[in-house]
Amino acid sequence: MRWSKLRTAAVALAALLSFPCAAGDDRALLRANARARQFVQQTLEQQRIPGLQVAVVRNGRVVLSESYGWANVENRVPVTAQTRFPINSATKAFTGVALMQLVEAGQVELDAPVSRYLSDLPEAWRGIRVRQLLAHTSGLPDIVDANGAMIRSGEADAWQAVKALPATAGPGDRFAYNQTNYGLLAQIVAKVTGHSYERYLSDHQFSAVGMPRTSFGDSYELIAGAATVYAYTPRQPLSNGETTRLSHWAYEIPYSLWAGGGIQTTADELARWLIALSEGRLIGAPALRAMWTPERLNDGSAGEWGLGWPVLQAAPQRQVAGIGGARAAFVVYPDQDLAVIVLTNLAGAQPQRFVPKIAEFYLAPAR
Repeated sequence: MRWSKLRTAAVALAALLSFPCAAGDDRALLRANARARQFVQQTLEQQRIPGLQVAVVRNGRVVLSESYGWANVENRVPVTAQTRFPINSATKAFTGVALMQLVEAGQVELDAPVSRYLSDLPEAWRGIRVRQLLAHTSGLPDIVDANGAMIRSGEADAWQAVKALPATAGPGDRFAYNQTNYGLLAQIVAKVTGHSYERYLSDHQFSAVGMPRTSFGDSYELIAGAATVYAYTPRQPLSNGETTRLSHWAYEIPYSLWAGGGIQTTADELARWLIALSEGRLIGAPALRAMWTPERLNDGSAGEWGLGWPVLQAAPQRQVAGIGGARAAFVVYPDQDLAVIVLTNLAGAQPQRFVPKIAEFYLAPAR
């Protein structure tokens, strides 16, 4: 779309003018943007992704921001910079920041047992540490099943049921991703602040950074400007055997699990949040480094997550991420002052797999 290309050129030019660069650096950035744009367009076509937003943050500035395709295919509604996309489990990164804010404020201790903040817990859960919830090393049973649905139809019944299940491992013994951890973290945020989880995030992250279009909800919420989510996997094969027909993809995030997957936002607002995070406007540098460091298991080995964030690579150059719903991803390269965000409305797009290729264009030596 012509307007999208003009907007991208303006963003790139503004980025070049906003901080001093050598002429070679200017050319390298323009070349990286051109290569990224071409790659994203090819990927969109090859994977038949209906709609997509991409943003690249380099040296604390947004140097590329583009929108492609359709937010709603059947009504031919284009994706714009204002279109909201669900980021699903990438919400956990925001929860990690929230807990680190409360740690800095002296309201939460990472090594405190969960029972310090929550009283209605089974005895076996009471000694689990807050940091073990954040890093998925708690050993707790999962409140959702293999299909992503709660283990009971009602939220209250599901919480009662999961509390009756045995632990899957001892606290700190191994990494095991699950949603119970983040449901409990939301309860901790509400308990120590006196406000709901979503109210705390709105006040201390969304409003603080300037994210007016960021909100919470799932397929069943009425969210203005939200992209429709699609898939190429219908509920059952069609009579002619076809299994790759584009169809709606409905997903549900129960209210008590919003801390693990409820945010809807835009690539530009995510970029704004990542810049604020890197500049120390949300948490300080020591807290940021701790959040992005893999948690150690009881045997001394490194787990797969830090505090709310998957750690894709700890050395020699760090890579941390937010990944959600097989359709949204942002990867941060802290030691190289780079972040890449890709939001799509296709279940199964797996943008975390092609975000590194986009990053390569900006990390490649100037030629």
